[in-house]
Amino acid sequence: MKSPRVLLPWEEMPRQWYNVYADVPDAATPVLHPGTMQPVKPDDLAPLFPMAVIEQEVSRQRWIDIPQEVLEVLALWRPTPLHRARNLEKALETPARIYYKNESQSPPGSHKPNTAVAQAYYNKREGVKRIATETGAGQWGSALSFACAQFGLECMVYMVRVSFDQKPYRKSMIQTWGANVVASPSRLTKAGRTALANDPDCPGSLGLAISEAVEDAFGRDDTHYSLGSVLSHVILHQTIVGLETKKQLAAAGERPNVLIGCVGGGSNFGGFAMPFIPDKLDGQDLRIVAVEPESCPSITRGQYVFDYGDTAGMAPIVKMHTLGHTFMPPRIHAGGLRYHGMAPLISALVEKKLIEATARHQKTCFEAAIQFARTEGIIVAPETSHAVRVAIDEALECKKTGEAKVIAFNLSGHGHVDMAAYDAFFSGKLEDYAYPEEAIREAMKSVPEVKL
Repeated sequence: MKSPRVLLPWEEMPRQWYNVYADVPDAATPVLHPGTMQPVKPDDLAPLFPMAVIEQEVSRQRWIDIPQEVLEVLALWRPTPLHRARNLEKALETPARIYYKNESQSPPGSHKPNTAVAQAYYNKREGVKRIATETGAGQWGSALSFACAQFGLECMVYMVRVSFDQKPYRKSMIQTWGANVVASPSRLTKAGRTALANDPDCPGSLGLAISEAVEDAFGRDDTHYSLGSVLSHVILHQTIVGLETKKQLAAAGERPNVLIGCVGGGSNFGGFAMPFIPDKLDGQDLRIVAVEPESCPSITRGQYVFDYGDTAGMAPIVKMHTLGHTFMPPRIHAGGLRYHGMAPLISALVEKKLIEATARHQKTCFEAAIQFARTEGIIVAPETSHAVRVAIDEALECKKTGEAKVIAFNLSGHGHVDMAAYDAFFSGKLEDYAYPEEAIREAMKSVPEVKL
């Protein structure tokens, strides 16, 4: 019997991150200061990020060394296995071969520590004592609290209120690793108090939680801000996922035809997909598919323009697919996908037709997640269910055509602390929601006018 898992020894864990800007330099777009509307300088970002991270954000160097101190923490769970989903293939009666990269094996149960550990390390090295951040579903908040514990840093997490209420065990994880966590909007910041004054029942959004965390960081000399998605240095740190996957697929004698990942801000998808972009540029028969929720369709229904990264307009302005920074998403359970915009790098590659995007409703995604759990045994996070849905759809299409395609997706996190979402599905309380076009048009009125 051949093992369904493709394993890499620790010695083969990548020692460098891959920077796709070296191969697609014109994918880079300016980052603008929210006050001047002019390109930011490194000193403008210094109150928020350590200089090493700022340098990585603008780097065009193809390979960037991973510090030894970061490798030692990553080695607690990396390399992660690549699985062949044979039971799912059999259930679908498809000739396709389905693989998934299992990022649920990290201590917090998701891909997020790949960048959290790096960011905590660089902040510690620069003498920062405390980090403020936001979190949607709690994956990022728990990952950063874990990482801060590894390097002896304080951590303050502003958690989107709807997830704060829906996912109590994410809060417990954050607190177990020593961080403080509050529901956003909170009364600790001006941005939070303003939101609550406008709507005392406000469910919160990632954009609003970012505003609170950025305001927190600006207000204290000992504090930096840390972001778990969207920016290019985050995707850079996540490329360890795709680099391992390339080695594992090669070891299995496979070349992928379809790569799939869920997208909210773009971190897990970007880290999984970016190392394969050179293959796409070289003419390989490869589709790279980003899957987002129909209720928060930044790529498939948003506009590609400059917009603020947060609700209050305190964060830098970037060019991305956006629904408008005042967009307030509905209370879907895939909390990590409830962001108004998409990573500028992902957005640029979509515009270049190197990446394609699709959207799915949450009920059909949960149906796919349940089929996956009953065949492969793993209960995936609500976010990951979007990738599972499209992987199954692609495999069923192969059943129709008879093509034996190689389909690979990133299993970005487990759903062990998201079971309330599954309870809602089984009890019939989960509803599909397509965001109204008029609400998007209204939010887009707040997008800044940028003239460069």
